[in-house]
Amino acid sequence: MTEHNFDHMRRAMVASQLRTTGVNDPRVVAAMGAVPRERFVPPDRVPMAYADALVPLGNGRDLNTPMSLGRMLTEAAPREQDRTLVVGAATGYAAAVLAELVGSVVAVEEDQRLAAVAREALAGTEVKLVEGPLTQGHAEGAPYDLILIDGAVEFVPDAIVEQLADNGRLAAALLVEGVAQISIGRRGGAGFGMAAVSDAASAILPGFVKPRGFTF
Repeated sequence: MTEHNFDHMRRAMVASQLRTTGVNDPRVVAAMGAVPRERFVPPDRVPMAYADALVPLGNGRDLNTPMSLGRMLTEAAPREQDRTLVVGAATGYAAAVLAELVGSVVAVEEDQRLAAVAREALAGTEVKLVEGPLTQGHAEGAPYDLILIDGAVEFVPDAIVEQLADNGRLAAALLVEGVAQISIGRRGGAGFGMAAVSDAASAILPGFVKPRGFTF
């Protein structure tokens, strides 16, 4: 495919997948329209780069859908001065989009293969990529004004919540009875709460499984 083809596909993604699904923050739309998503997918999956679908990355991981990422960012309302953490960097696409919107981005990924791809794809950006367990976030860079968990999780670990600044926001897709719901959390002092916004197909991140209660 040519660069012209990708430009056309990117514009189509904005028109048909973002603007029609509540992604109405002009800055978010502009950022997603500027970042070349094709650079963040495996070579054999390039035709899927702008599809309204999860893009398989191997080892049970997927690149999140444009709509899911767009809705999370719209609801989280990134600000130019925000210090931001991306949990589940995968190949780096969400981090690259956020780098267009905020003051600083730290992205954490635990899969060494995906981290290597992200490091190459993010070359030339201001994103700081770190490797480590997703469920632990990256405490060394805390506090963060905005944390984006780029995928679906059953719960948000306290270790990540504690990395939010006071009045900080957290965006994630929470799994409720198997359905991913775009949700926004806010921290106020020692309190933290999340509210669902809408359902959305989202990539499931490993490790974020609620401890099961004991049953006989």
